[in-house]
Amino acid sequence: AEHNNCEISTLEEVSLHQQDIEKIEHIDRWCRDLKILYLQNNLIPKIENVSRLKKLEYLNLALNNIERIENLEGCESLQKLDLTVNFVGELSSVESLRNNIHIRELFLVGNPCTEFQGYRQYVVAALPQLKWLDGKEIVRSERIQALQGLEAVRWRVREQEEAYLSKRAQQREEAQRKLEKEKQKKETVVARDGKPGFDGRWYTHINNTVSAGEENKENAETHPVADTKNALQEEDDKDFWEQPCAFTPESRLQTHRHLEEKRRAREAERDKDKKTKAPRTLITSEGRVLNVNEPRLDFSLTEDEDNNHIVLDLAVYRYLDTSLLDVDVQPMYIRVKVKGKTFQLVLPAEVNPDSSTAKRSQTTGHLLVTMPKVGRASRV
Repeated sequence: AEHNNCEISTLEEVSLHQQDIEKIEHIDRWCRDLKILYLQNNLIPKIENVSRLKKLEYLNLALNNIERIENLEGCESLQKLDLTVNFVGELSSVESLRNNIHIRELFLVGNPCTEFQGYRQYVVAALPQLKWLDGKEIVRSERIQALQGLEAVRWRVREQEEAYLSKRAQQREEAQRKLEKEKQKKETVVARDGKPGFDGRWYTHINNTVSAGEENKENAETHPVADTKNALQEEDDKDFWEQPCAFTPESRLQTHRHLEEKRRAREAERDKDKKTKAPRTLITSEGRVLNVNEPRLDFSLTEDEDNNHIVLDLAVYRYLDTSLLDVDVQPMYIRVKVKGKTFQLVLPAEVNPDSSTAKRSQTTGHLLVTMPKVGRASRV
């Protein structure tokens, strides 16, 4: 709603494609003025919760898991409906669009019902208000011919529809069996990889028993248990993709869930691998100050004998905001934070921090720090 004064209630067009949406909800209550709604390439199994969209003219539900046309009677202004590549097998459900008197275009390409004998003739006869079907114009002669043989075509369609629905019932049962099998397989893997160890902890938590020093040593080496686990995961993934299956709403949803599970596993692995970096040592336990140049900047340190000063010229980026610099002058060293990265340098002589000054060069942007030495050398 960024182009609509951040209001969604008066939106006329909404695009929610490729959002992994599994159910249409709220849209008919929140956006009553919608005219165009894009919901293509999601996982929506049913047309629902759109009946209050009285102004809706174009609904795109291509590439979803929809199996029948329904619940669109309330969309009084609907002119175009796109159901390309779904799973509509109940061809008779197109008759639910009879009351949508303004509908002119319907797309059912890639649905099982388009393979039925008499498909186009049936749709053309069932929806007299339709002008285009699957991108092809319906001419007057085609409509007259379709109406003449409607009863015979309706009977053939009903027989094919019943056969398809019977096949779908078998596919659902098969998908349910496969789901149960996968569930049992996962439970077996958990039981195999998560047996309690000698100290009562789980093997998956074995790192909890390792000291910090030993852990660092282990991290530098290849862990055989991790390698075995990765090999098993790769084998399971290979089995999933090589196993033949029909293209159904269930297989499409299962593929999505599998990919999501793999993505979450990768993210979890990355999070696990991220270890908090030990803070860089700036001063040793013996009190020795170290030279550090994390931002990798060029610099020069000069002694101005005439004025008894030490001058640091640090080549910070010309357009770097000065607020991202933090200068700390100590008697024997100087520390500068550049965008959070530390530059630290041991000084050749003791300086007076309170009298030191820091400024930016107006030509180069370099940081110039002038540090007076403690005491003034006697001049002969």
